[in-house]
Amino acid sequence: MSAGTLRSFRHDQAAGEGDLGSPLLRYLVSAGRLSVQAAQRADQARTESGERLERIVTRLGLLSEKDLTDAFSALMNLPIAAAGEFPATPLLTDRLTASFLKNAQILPLAEEADCVCVAMVNPLDSYACEAVRYALGKPLRIRVAALSVFDAAFERLYGGGTGALAENSRSAANARISVVSDDVDRLRDIASEAPVIRYVNNLIARAVEMRASDIHIEPLDSGLRVRYRIDGVLKTVETPPQRSAAAIVSRVKIMARLNIAERRLAQDGRISLAVRGTDIDFRVSTMPTVYGESVVLRILDRARLALDFPTLGLEAELIAPLREMLNRPFGIFLVTGPTGSGKTTTLYAALMELNTEDRKVLTVEDPVEYHLDGINQVQVKPQIGLTFANTLRSFLRQDPDVMMIGEIRDLETAQIAVQAALTGHVILSTLHTNDAPSAITRLLDMGVEDYLLTSTINGVAAQRLVRTLCEKCKEAYEPVTAFAARFGLTELCGGEAITLYRPTGCEACGHTGFCGRTAILELLPMTDRIRQAVLQSPEASALHALGLDAGMQTMQTHGLRKALKGVTTVEEVLRVTRGNA
Repeated sequence: MSAGTLRSFRHDQAAGEGDLGSPLLRYLVSAGRLSVQAAQRADQARTESGERLERIVTRLGLLSEKDLTDAFSALMNLPIAAAGEFPATPLLTDRLTASFLKNAQILPLAEEADCVCVAMVNPLDSYACEAVRYALGKPLRIRVAALSVFDAAFERLYGGGTGALAENSRSAANARISVVSDDVDRLRDIASEAPVIRYVNNLIARAVEMRASDIHIEPLDSGLRVRYRIDGVLKTVETPPQRSAAAIVSRVKIMARLNIAERRLAQDGRISLAVRGTDIDFRVSTMPTVYGESVVLRILDRARLALDFPTLGLEAELIAPLREMLNRPFGIFLVTGPTGSGKTTTLYAALMELNTEDRKVLTVEDPVEYHLDGINQVQVKPQIGLTFANTLRSFLRQDPDVMMIGEIRDLETAQIAVQAALTGHVILSTLHTNDAPSAITRLLDMGVEDYLLTSTINGVAAQRLVRTLCEKCKEAYEPVTAFAARFGLTELCGGEAITLYRPTGCEACGHTGFCGRTAILELLPMTDRIRQAVLQSPEASALHALGLDAGMQTMQTHGLRKALKGVTTVEEVLRVTRGNA
């Protein structure tokens, strides 16, 4: 589409279309994507700030990035540029400068004999179209680029992944600010400069787009390292200059409302942002190390939070007994596993099952990760005496039906939980043990009386998270006989032919072969035989054997069944369940 056509389109759309100054806003209103009030709010913000409209509507959370890209595509009848279409090296650098391309949000994709194919974030920008056409002397073939795709491609092609940060490093050097500087005011100033703000915002936006669960900013002897945890695995994304560490960390601390002058103690905070049009919370933790402050941002994206058992990866044969345990009139249900195994998410899903109009649900957590509608959640504050144990005592005076304890950490909390269960309450909590039977022995080791456990424990679930294969690139294969026999795959398949899948990698999954994670569980019911064994103070191995006799499926078996269905790989299951077969 030529620049003249764009101008004609804008003029035609403006005639008799109300007070909105942008054809994009008029289209969004007419298509039902935005209300008139929201469009007027965005238009006013654009007029007052001078900021680009596409950034305003996503920053205000009025529209997601995908919806915005789809709107441009539908409005202009243009295709969308995929990430794989951007070139490996910059094109036409002798005629188009990086600063112009960045400001215009346009990148050349390919030069052809009679035209140049370009990707634009805003194809309504007729000035950018005319300027590029004039500079190149050829007509343009336009594709619409998502903002995050454009930013990632520009940083890769022109910024080396650290373009904004390199600019900030020079600024920091000019201001004579070092990592060990004590000038807090100057540090606050440099952390508030545009390059630092732009770098941190891009860092966060890229993490969200890459489905990361955490951002790790780590000062090392050799420099500053930034890593994302994606599907449970850490991946280094860039190594910014060490001298920029103070400005980057200070910027994050300012956003989290932490004390930037305090670098000797660990601090915790929270950030709420609209990233690419989606409201996301970030839990921030800082920790002093020998080379500076280490910062971790936990990404809490409510839009990606699955709070139902099937979405978590549980099949009907697991959901039925799990629901039976949860719906008992009183007792304790425990979820065990290491940090990051999805215990809290599983408990949240259980709470949503129990959160009915006739029940009062209370939780005490450290920290409260997600805010759940209709549930009273309490954040512990040990510094003022608001501990798990003290909060539980107060809960009992609130006439609850269901209580969730973020974690049973000591004997006092365990004893109050047991007493609450004995007096007719449903208690949900977590423990840090390797498997389900070990939860019983862990409580016995804490000092809880065995007869109290047999009277209150309804069931224990142990879980891990395994990466799921990318549906677009997974590859089927037949395992060798020895491999299948070693892990009992033939028995699990009922003697039928065995087909497994392996990751290959593609653009959609970032060439990892995996996309997302799913839970694998073992569910231990408290049967009469297990109760009798608990009274005899058995080892966890004996409880494990009794659980298998009662029909318990181990985490490894559950994972292997998922591997046979093509959900994950055998290697991935073994990675997270070694020692828990």
